[in-house]
Amino acid sequence: MSTPPGELTKASEPTKASPEDGRNGARRSVARYALVKLGGALFGIGLVIVATFFLFRLIPGDPTIAYTRDVPVTPEQLALLRRQMGLDRPLGEQFLDFVLRTLRLDLGTSYEYRRPVAALIGERVGPTLLLVGTGLAVAVGLGMWQGTRAAWRHGGRFDRFSTGTALTLWSVPTFWLGLLLLMVLAAGMGPIPGLFPTRGMEDVDAPGGPLYLLHVAHHLVLPCLTLVAVVYAQYLLVMRSSLLDEIGQDYVTTARAKGLRDDDVRRRHAVPNALLPTVTLVFMQIGFVVGGAVSVEFVYSWPGLGLLFVEAIRGPDYAVMQGTFMLVCVAVIVMNTLADVVYHVLDPRVRSA
Repeated sequence: MSTPPGELTKASEPTKASPEDGRNGARRSVARYALVKLGGALFGIGLVIVATFFLFRLIPGDPTIAYTRDVPVTPEQLALLRRQMGLDRPLGEQFLDFVLRTLRLDLGTSYEYRRPVAALIGERVGPTLLLVGTGLAVAVGLGMWQGTRAAWRHGGRFDRFSTGTALTLWSVPTFWLGLLLLMVLAAGMGPIPGLFPTRGMEDVDAPGGPLYLLHVAHHLVLPCLTLVAVVYAQYLLVMRSSLLDEIGQDYVTTARAKGLRDDDVRRRHAVPNALLPTVTLVFMQIGFVVGGAVSVEFVYSWPGLGLLFVEAIRGPDYAVMQGTFMLVCVAVIVMNTLADVVYHVLDPRVRSA
């Protein structure tokens, strides 16, 4: 039985995809991508747990010696202490116990502080987040502003000066810059008086109420300045490079040809499209900045995770070292995964690739 020509034509016509179908497809693509990245992140965290246990066992030193520092003990007492700490058990048993406790979010007890590691980390997280959060906010704002201005007037004196200064500071060791600022601006040098505190987050006689915030901010200036100086170059360079690519695009030329002001073309058209690499870099760098704050906290005796980690190495205090190291590594993995997913969501070209 033959099909009428009209019906054959209708049947052969392709079905047009609705906008809703496109949005659903994009959501499924993002969900699949996020699940893949989540699986990779969990695998990476598992490797971190394994590496954390064995890595710090390579550090020379006996935790029982640190635990009994300046206290006369006999060999029998040291042996009893090792048994109580579980250090006399085979390495395999210690590793299995470490993994099971970590899965229960039990990071153990500090040998030196005689307190749970989770409680110690909880006390030190606040100062580190204050330092890193403030430093990252200033570095991102400064880097994006200078990168935008340098790219829009590329080749000019501001471009050469800002880029050269940023690259110079980026190549300077963090601890060296911290010590230099500490000697010049805190201790004072020559005609320059000491303007800022030399150590810590607060003094013993710190005022209360609103004045306390100003007191902490005064202590925060030098550590934050050191952190910003060695970090902001990344955002400047990425923003400058992205904006230079956008300046050569046809839509920028068209906007200028329509008679739009130069500031409007930059602010409304070029900069929003150039922000994507910088936004993803912010997520990726959060974890690394937390790790990089170790030297800053050590130089200025800032009571954060970095200083806690350095004090634990001197012990050695395995439990504290493992806990802080794992926290920083997990932060890096989580932020990198989040950066990948955010980039996938914001840039349709990635989803279509």
